[in-house]
Amino acid sequence: MQAEANGKIIELSEAGWLNNLDEWSEDLAVEIGKNEKIPELSEEHWDIIRLAREYFQENGTVAEPRTFSKLMKKLYGKERSDQKYIYSLFPTGLIKCANKVAGLPRPKGCS
Repeated sequence: MQAEANGKIIELSEAGWLNNLDEWSEDLAVEIGKNEKIPELSEEHWDIIRLAREYFQENGTVAEPRTFSKLMKKLYGKERSDQKYIYSLFPTGLIKCANKVAGLPRPKGCS
């Protein structure tokens, strides 16, 4: 699978995960989002993407959903922290969708 961003073809896995994490860009995130049935990334999407990337950079691993919800609650309040909210923005949730759009590695056990 491939995506095009900034005039460059980027290789993705068969499931749409970024093969080379260093190739991630916001433009690529938009293209991966389209592959994930997200026609446009809103500021709410970007809040989740940025937080997921920040967590990964600080911890070397993607956040577990429960941990991520706690971080979201601390930053954005209860109404923007539960799994229902995240699924409303990312159709297959944090692990399968938001992390993919954020250009993070595929978590173990995730298709």
